[in-house]
Amino acid sequence: MDVAEFLRPEGWLGRSGGPRYVQLRRRLEEGIEGGILAPNSSLPPEREIAEITELSRVTVRKAIQELVREGAIEQRQGSGSFVREPVMRVEQSLSHLTSFTEDMRGRGLETTSKWLERGIFIPSSEEIAALGLSAGDQVSRIYRLREAGGRPMALERASLPMDILPNPIEVTTSLYELLDQSGNRPVRAVQKISAINLEPAEADLLGVAEGTAGLRIQRTSYLNTGRVAELTRSIYRGDAYDFVAELRLSN
Repeated sequence: MDVAEFLRPEGWLGRSGGPRYVQLRRRLEEGIEGGILAPNSSLPPEREIAEITELSRVTVRKAIQELVREGAIEQRQGSGSFVREPVMRVEQSLSHLTSFTEDMRGRGLETTSKWLERGIFIPSSEEIAALGLSAGDQVSRIYRLREAGGRPMALERASLPMDILPNPIEVTTSLYELLDQSGNRPVRAVQKISAINLEPAEADLLGVAEGTAGLRIQRTSYLNTGRVAELTRSIYRGDAYDFVAELRLSN
């Protein structure tokens, strides 16, 4: 079945199906899931979809924008709308303190990083408060785009006291594996997870549309002495991550 035949309104567009843009969005989703609209293939122009479905271009545009926000469709400047390749979803446990590299390695995926910032800096007021720094102290900071299986997955910004990470340039893959070598690997952490819509710069780095749903995670990690070792602020693609926690009934 070709795309034009699949989109003809007979059989899926009706009065009882809810708003028309929702019905069209569902039909396009069915086409993507069924392989009629294959990954990386282009959608027909809005005008052509409107003619085939007998819907207005406003309705067609609204349905496509819904799919763009969901991450199923991407719009390329001057080229049109394209079906995105399905993104691997990762389940990450909230019960274990592991690094991104360790998480992906456990799934058989190779990780890479694109460095956005790495060095020693004057700390911000947030870093001073979170890391217990004193006036005149400096902070080691790394900021990178984390990729797994060749796909951008997260933006990760970590700040550490200089005596815990004296030379940020030594971080090449896993920060935690490097800290483990010096006996400074964190043993517990407190995380705060918030839902966000990605800003243009973040979306561009993660390869998704502006406004796409994401997750912001702020983590404060501690050594076994109770000292704060790390402040991490990360942004994850919302279409790639599921965070899972096991809950038990307290006695």
